[in-house]
Amino acid sequence: MAGTKDPRDSRLNVARYQVDKLTPTADAAEPDKSDANAAGQSMIEARAQYVEMAIQQAIRRGDFDNLPGAGKPLPNLQNAYDPDWWIRQKIESEKITGLGPPALTLRTEHAALDARLDATTSAETVREILEDFNRRVIAARRQLQGGPPVVTPTRDVAAEVSAWRERRDARSRVLAELREREAAALAALTWRERRRARRGQ
Repeated sequence: MAGTKDPRDSRLNVARYQVDKLTPTADAAEPDKSDANAAGQSMIEARAQYVEMAIQQAIRRGDFDNLPGAGKPLPNLQNAYDPDWWIRQKIESEKITGLGPPALTLRTEHAALDARLDATTSAETVREILEDFNRRVIAARRQLQGGPPVVTPTRDVAAEVSAWRERRDARSRVLAELREREAAALAALTWRERRRARRGQ
C-alpha cells in the first residue's frame, strides 16, 4: 500500500549512507593511474567493510539462527564422487517415486521392498511382486536405455516368501501375546474397574 512504509527502507538508507561516506569522492581534475588504483582499492575496502557490517548486524538480529542444517555435518561427504549425485539428491529431497534412471529407482524400491511385501496378505501376491521386481532389474542391467550402471541385486523368490511368512508369523505371535496380556490385566480387575475401563474406551 502507498501509505505504509517498509521499516527496512530506513536500514537500507543508513547502509547506503555509510557506503557513500566510506567511498572517496572523485576530484574534479582527471586523476592519474596511481590515484585511480588507490581509489579503486579504497572502494573495494569500503565495500568489504559494508559487507562485514551487514553480516554482523544480521548475526545480532538473529537472521542466521535456526537455519536448516545448522550444527549438522554436510551430507554425502563420505561417498565417492557420483556424476548423478544431483539427480539422486533431488529424488530424495522431493520424495519422487517412479522417475529417474532405473539404477536409482530400483535402488529405492529395493530398500522399501520388505515393507511393501509385509503389507500384502497372500504368498501369491508376494511372488508376483518379487518376480516383477526381478524382471525389471534384469532388464535395467542390459542398459538399453542408458544411465548409470545397475547394482541392485535380484531377490530369491522362494527365500523371500519364506522370510515373509516368518515375519508374518512373528507379528501374529506378538499380537496374540498383547491380547493375552490385555485379557489377563482385564481379568485381574474388579467388576467396577472393568466397567470404568470399558467406559474409558
